[in-house]
Amino acid sequence: MRAPRAVWKGFLKVGSVSCGVKLVGATSEASKIHFKILNRKDGLPVKSAYVDEVTGDIVEAEDQTKGYEVEKGEFIEVPPDDIKKLKLTSAHTLEVEEFVALDDIDTRYLEKPYYVIPADGAAVEAFSVLREAMAKKRVAARSCVVLYQRGREVVIQPFGKGMLLTELRTHDEMIPEKTVFDDLKSPKYDQDLLEIAGLLIDKKVTRFDPSKFEDTYEDALVAMIDAKRKGKKPPKPAPRPKENVVDLASVLRKSLAKEGIEAGPKAKAPRKSA
Repeated sequence: MRAPRAVWKGFLKVGSVSCGVKLVGATSEASKIHFKILNRKDGLPVKSAYVDEVTGDIVEAEDQTKGYEVEKGEFIEVPPDDIKKLKLTSAHTLEVEEFVALDDIDTRYLEKPYYVIPADGAAVEAFSVLREAMAKKRVAARSCVVLYQRGREVVIQPFGKGMLLTELRTHDEMIPEKTVFDDLKSPKYDQDLLEIAGLLIDKKVTRFDPSKFEDTYEDALVAMIDAKRKGKKPPKPAPRPKENVVDLASVLRKSLAKEGIEAGPKAKAPRKSA
């Protein structure tokens, strides 16, 4: 398989130590189904176009530019060439500002991953030393980079023979958990139910293996398209989920029996939930 091309080239810098690196996208949408918009009347594909909001005329690509709305209906024109002229260190250097413990990284902020590799043979030694030192200390480097004309906060951590750079969401993008969880109540429940639930969990504990993950929605799309192609009826929709469980103890015991698990004496006959 041919290696994907680099999306960014520059330098990784820690103090006075620097080495040339390249970023390669770690994800791909190639296997996903993509739809085209069709004209319902003739079944032919249509294309999108930018339209002047006042005149309704189509604006051709050479007449388009970017703008920032400072007041309602008042814009400052910001041509792409002006953006490119911005002199930012992060446009060509991943300067490490600090290191953070891997266990301290809040996974809610992790967004898009990229592989980091040495840019050339001369960078391999410094790159390898930095990676191994970070792995030994179990830390990730904090930095920022300009990708696709946008500044991105990132973390860089050891990963196999290379490193993994992950874009971070900003703090302003995150919804505070208190606004969601504060109204949740903590009900009283029988402690024996925890034993039953624990047994059920133990039965299903396994290794994290993404190769076994299935995109059921994508699979359903493929099945539907295949049926249409062959002139058959589309597959039946999945049944709607049932209502909330009323007798949790009974349902848990049935789940244990289905998995072939023998419950302990306490777990066999839990008291009624409060």
